[in-house]
Amino acid sequence: MCDYSLHLVASRSAKVGDKLVATDFARSITRGFSAVGEPDVAVCLLPGTEIAFEHEVQYDRAFSLFGKARVEHKVARFRQVNMDDPHVHHDALEFPGGQIVMVTRLMPGQRATVLQLPASAHDRERTNAAASDPMREIEPVTE
Repeated sequence: MCDYSLHLVASRSAKVGDKLVATDFARSITRGFSAVGEPDVAVCLLPGTEIAFEHEVQYDRAFSLFGKARVEHKVARFRQVNMDDPHVHHDALEFPGGQIVMVTRLMPGQRATVLQLPASAHDRERTNAAASDPMREIEPVTE
């Protein structure tokens, strides 16, 4: 999903392998992800999407007087928080240690790659691919 503050920005859904960059959008009051080379298009992540950053993640602290902070992990899972309040940001990243960082606090310019979509999104992609090519065989899911 894309946060409420990105509704005035062109957007598309994330795909496995997308190269993302944390971006300040010109027509928005927030930060989000765009694809490398497409700075004006927000890339929307579904809850459960896993991404890997190139470097340790840096973000603005809640009170800017305390400067920047960093997470010592490079892999995160996208999730949404505070869904009961429609007037706050919801997009967040959860790191292996349980730390949650709001996407809007990410330092601009950080790069990440989409590693995996949630199972429901992956199933939809497979169904859509089969519908567009009825002769294509779909491999069974083994889990």
